[in-house]
Amino acid sequence: MTRLSILLAQLNQGMGDLVANADAMLAVRERWPQADLILFPELQLIGYPPEDLVLKPALIARAHDQLQRMAAATADGGPAMLVGTVIQLEDGLYNAMALLDGGAVAAMIRKHELPNYGTFDEKRLFQPGPPPEPIHFRGVRIGVPICEDIWFPKVVEQLKAAGAELLLSPNGSPYELDKDDLRLTLVRKRVAETGLPLAYLNRVGGQDELVFDGSSFIVNADGQVAVQLPDWESAETLTVWERQDAGWACLPGDLHALDTAPADLYHAMMIGLRDYVNRNRFPGVVLGLSGGIDSALSAAVAVDALGPDRVWCVMMPSRFTGDESLSDAAECARMLGVKLDTIAIEPAMLAFDAMLANAFAGRHRDLTEENLQSRIRGVTLMALSNKFGHMLLTTGNKSEMSVGYATIYGDMAGGYSVLKDAYKTTVFALSEWRNANAPALGLGPDGPVMPQNVITKPPTAELRDNQKDSDSLPPYDVLDPILHGLVEEELGVADLVARGFDRDTVARIERLLYIAEYKRRQAPPGVKLGTRNFGRDRRYPITNAFRSI
Repeated sequence: MTRLSILLAQLNQGMGDLVANADAMLAVRERWPQADLILFPELQLIGYPPEDLVLKPALIARAHDQLQRMAAATADGGPAMLVGTVIQLEDGLYNAMALLDGGAVAAMIRKHELPNYGTFDEKRLFQPGPPPEPIHFRGVRIGVPICEDIWFPKVVEQLKAAGAELLLSPNGSPYELDKDDLRLTLVRKRVAETGLPLAYLNRVGGQDELVFDGSSFIVNADGQVAVQLPDWESAETLTVWERQDAGWACLPGDLHALDTAPADLYHAMMIGLRDYVNRNRFPGVVLGLSGGIDSALSAAVAVDALGPDRVWCVMMPSRFTGDESLSDAAECARMLGVKLDTIAIEPAMLAFDAMLANAFAGRHRDLTEENLQSRIRGVTLMALSNKFGHMLLTTGNKSEMSVGYATIYGDMAGGYSVLKDAYKTTVFALSEWRNANAPALGLGPDGPVMPQNVITKPPTAELRDNQKDSDSLPPYDVLDPILHGLVEEELGVADLVARGFDRDTVARIERLLYIAEYKRRQAPPGVKLGTRNFGRDRRYPITNAFRSI
């Protein structure tokens, strides 16, 4: 009975850090001399998604040099490696997997299907490879469909017809809510169509707005999961394959349980922030802690991502800040174990009142003065960021960003946002979850991280006396389903009215959604959680007269 040992290396990667990425892969090889073959994720040498970075000739040249260095290491007769990289040919640039064996590049497989939707724009960068052929490796014909190649039957059917005996699929698949089930269903379809077992390998870690959850797995020809790697963390798993009477099969291995909602959402925010801050070499983060739920949850994610000693919270009370907010912010900081400073903004408010008195003469106080408070806070936090180097963490949620209930150059100022793709109802659910659970990979406290009052009290921006979010917006349990329909589902007013929502309310929300586009274009990046985040997924014109009624 013939056996093959294949190591699945579910790794993080540094964008453009080719030497470090190559060193990390070679270190894996040194740790697993008993493996026959090591499979690495898509574009593991470069980073994914590389965007226009791969248009730099110097990067392509360095990638070639590092690939040759890795290939030379295989001259010792040890494990071969399947490495994701880019290659430049006369007719263009390709997303490829290189088989390194016997001291050389033994084979090269080019990605055939190039995704060009949502977060992906590979047709901008790469040429589509020809329909792939199996690679011949130690007596086995292995098909290597790269990521998008398994989303359609054509490539795997071609590989089957060409004699492939098993399939190894390297991926760079970003996290989205419920994507675990989607991937498993997809792989089982390809397995059923071909009768071949398939190993699905994904990467982990954050890259700007995207976060990769790993969750790699193997499905045998009978549709059963033989191996399931963990989510969110790097993992190296040696899998054993046998050629049996019915064909190749992977022997049963570790079966790790995967996160369910909302734990997976929380881990996505935490890992995304951790890699963003660390890879951009910030000493930590600074954020405004208002006593409200958005800033409390943002602070909790930051503490879990970075540790309490790297999170600096600042309370910036105004004449409208209530004692309840002051005490809730102080208690939240105590529970998280973070530094909390208080910087009152009243002196700046008085200075602006005096400075603008002549220009505003004869005008009543209105939204302008409310927004000035938010902008004073933004300037204050940015001053601290500039002076001490901490990245300013923005705390606005998707509900607010959808309808423009945020102040540009005020509470929108900052370098990153963990709540950017989280609706307010999701913020409530995440806060309740975190108070009752500690994330497995977190660096924060095991117990609750915010007072329960922060979760239960009516949300308010406290920019005027007795202000509540409900003064300007529908209740969030009404607003968020409307927004989900307009944003994620691209529905019109009539569609949502048919679902039972008030016509005037939906029409108003649709209008607010469109006119706030200019604000969102100037918002910081943030973790993608759902299918349609603002920025990479949903790209609308700022100047836009269309309304669905």
